[in-house]
Amino acid sequence: MGRSVKSTSILIYKIIAVLSFLVLLGVQFFLVYNTYMLKDEHYFYAEKQLIKRVYSKGIRNDKVYPGGQQIIDTFINRNMHELERLYKTDPSAFNVKRQKICDSLFTKLRAKSSMDDFFTQIVKENHLKHDLQYRLLIKTLSITFSGSNYIILFQNGHRLPLLDSSYILPEGASIDGDLKTLNMQNQVASLTVSASSAYSYQITFELYVDSPNRTWAILNLMKPTFALSFFSLLAVMIIYFFTFRNWLRQKKLAEMKSDFVNSITHEFHTPLATIMVANKSLQNEKIIEKKENIAPLTDIISRQTGRLKTIFSQVLDITVMNNATLKKDSYLLGKLLEEILLDYRLTLGNKSVEIKLDKIPDDFMVFLDKFWFTTTVLNLFENAIKYNSSPVKKIRIHAQLDKKTIQLSIADNGIGMSQKTIRHIFEKFYRSKNKSTEDVNGLGLGLFYVNQCILAHGWTLDVESKEGHGTEFIIMMPKG
Repeated sequence: MGRSVKSTSILIYKIIAVLSFLVLLGVQFFLVYNTYMLKDEHYFYAEKQLIKRVYSKGIRNDKVYPGGQQIIDTFINRNMHELERLYKTDPSAFNVKRQKICDSLFTKLRAKSSMDDFFTQIVKENHLKHDLQYRLLIKTLSITFSGSNYIILFQNGHRLPLLDSSYILPEGASIDGDLKTLNMQNQVASLTVSASSAYSYQITFELYVDSPNRTWAILNLMKPTFALSFFSLLAVMIIYFFTFRNWLRQKKLAEMKSDFVNSITHEFHTPLATIMVANKSLQNEKIIEKKENIAPLTDIISRQTGRLKTIFSQVLDITVMNNATLKKDSYLLGKLLEEILLDYRLTLGNKSVEIKLDKIPDDFMVFLDKFWFTTTVLNLFENAIKYNSSPVKKIRIHAQLDKKTIQLSIADNGIGMSQKTIRHIFEKFYRSKNKSTEDVNGLGLGLFYVNQCILAHGWTLDVESKEGHGTEFIIMMPKG
């Protein structure tokens, strides 16, 4: 239940962090997009104003392009009265006629266009970019018979099936140029010319100018913005990562400290309670009347006092272990292990434990600190018995030579460990939390000592284990 709550808590924090990052990402995208739109709006602005001024001046007494007014006047004026008659008498015929006139007019304007030369001259004289493209088009064309009421001949967006679709664009009828993308950002001029007299016309034409690689040019201008945005997001991610990692470490440390306090409280409680009961018994006159009752009670106090001393030593030895100055000497590995086993077997009493020491060659000499090596081996024995649910708990000790390295193996038939547990077993105060170990008491220091001893000696330690199939610790030490 506790682990589930902790996992849920961490998941919630992760979700909140991810959502916060996504919100930040959205804000960054919005700001970058607005910056792009602003750059797009002002890109090529000065050049646009220059081209507009020169273009407007070049057609001051003309329309569409130099020489375009004469062509338009010719088509409109010679058909004006015919269009008036059809408009008043036959609307269907008027519709057909206006389309034919517009098609002929636009075709003529396209064929006689001088815009290419005019635009090239503008670019050259004003030292503009040579890769500029343009598009010149007519947006609307209307006529008036009275001088006040205009009748549409052509308007962009209106369906006129008799016109050649090859030059009809959504923006209007294309007269010249090959610029493909037309929008308000690259619109240089939009001019409407009309006369207030009867039998005249009104025309709206537009000029668009832009660079073919406008988007890439704007993006190139925004490199500092992109870099700033990217590195700010990266900085946030890095800060979050280290903050979250440190928080997890602190959280884990707090949990380990809490577990340690709970474990050590339990470890102290049992011997203290036993000593108190034995002491109370010694204060009972009826019990101490018989001298044979005193020795067992004092033995109990002695044993439990020794147990308390051991627990104190385990806690206090953490600092000693971290700063230990090893007192190394040469020992025969087989003889040393036999000595350790002799003492350890006395502490087992009637426990169902089988410890088998395979024959170790007499020349297996090792250079080590006897005290810490003994502590290491005893801790491995304790774990092999403590985390073992078999009726008969078995420990096998085996040593072999691999080149110049002695491999000392201590294997058991215990409950085994998962790979996740193996990654943490050498951490101070770490204790595995699962159903098979929840009833096992301890401080989480045994394997920490083992690892400290291995590191202090400069040895290596491998762990092979599988849940339900026991564990094997392999200590690799150089042969002395």
